[in-house]
Amino acid sequence: MAGLNVSFAFFVSIVAICEVVRQISMRFIPLEVYRCLAKELASSLQLCACCLELRMLVELGPWGGGFGPDVTLTLLFLLFLVHGFSFGGASANPMVCLQEFLIMESSFVATTVKILAQFAGMEAGRIFTKLFWSWELTDLHLIQNLMAFDCSSSIQTSLSQGIYVEGGCSFFFHLVALKFQHSHVLYRVPVVALLVTVLAYTAGLSTGAFYNPALATAVTFHCSGNTLQEYIQVYWLGPLTGMLIAVLLFQGNIPRLFQKNLLYNQRSKYKTPKVKAVSVPAAVVKQIEESSQEERQRARLRVE
Repeated sequence: MAGLNVSFAFFVSIVAICEVVRQISMRFIPLEVYRCLAKELASSLQLCACCLELRMLVELGPWGGGFGPDVTLTLLFLLFLVHGFSFGGASANPMVCLQEFLIMESSFVATTVKILAQFAGMEAGRIFTKLFWSWELTDLHLIQNLMAFDCSSSIQTSLSQGIYVEGGCSFFFHLVALKFQHSHVLYRVPVVALLVTVLAYTAGLSTGAFYNPALATAVTFHCSGNTLQEYIQVYWLGPLTGMLIAVLLFQGNIPRLFQKNLLYNQRSKYKTPKVKAVSVPAAVVKQIEESSQEERQRARLRVE
C-alpha cells in the first residue's frame, strides 16, 4: 500500500498546486484572460497529471500493488469530484469548448484560446508527471519509469469499434452535461463524476474512455501500436461526432450552424385558455330582453 499512499500524496499535491495557480491568476490578471487561459491551463495540467498517475495504478496495481479495479474506480470517482469542485467552470476538454461555441455561449476567439491552453496544459501535465516518475519513489514508479519510453496504444480493439466507443462515450457525456448544465453544482458534479466512472468501467479496456482529444493526445498519441491518422480518427473525430449528435438531440438544432429546429416544434411558452361556448335557453334570453326594456322605460320616466 506504500505505492498507493505516494500516489495519493501526488494527487493532493497536484490539486493544491493548480488551485494556488488559479487563485493567484484570478487576482493578478484580467478576468477574461483568467477564464480563457490561466484557468484552462491549470485545470488541464491537473486533469492530465492525475489521469496519468491513475492509469499507472490501473496497469500496475493488480500485480504490483495488490489492489484491483474497485480501488482505482473509487479513486477515479473521487478525483472527478475534486476536479468538478476545483476547476471553477473550466472544462479541460476541447469538445466542451466546441459545444459552447456551437450553442453560441462562447466566441470564436475565446474558444480558440481555451483549446490552445488545454493542449498546452495537458502537455505540461505529462512532462510534470514523467518528472515525478523519474524520482522512482516506489517500486510502481520505478517500473512505470522504465515502461514510459515504450508504452503501448490504448486502442485495444478494431479501429471502427474504437471510433464507436469514443463517440458513444462522448455522446452520453455531453448529453448529461447539457441536461445538468444549469443545475446546482452540488448535484451536477456528483452526476458527472459518476458518469465518468461508469464510462471508464464499461469502455476503459477498449479505448481508455478518454472522449477528450487533448487528454488522449498527451497520454497515448506518442505510444506505439497505431498511426497518427488512426489516433485522430478515434480520439478526435469520434468524440466530435458524439458531441454533435448530443447537441442536436438535446436542442433539435445547432444554433451556430442553423436555427431551424429539426426535431421539436417551437410552441409558445404561454398558452391561451380556450373559452367554452355556453348555450343559453331562448326563454332566458327573452326574459333578459324584457327586463332590459322595462329598465329603459323606467329611466325615461325618471328623466321626464
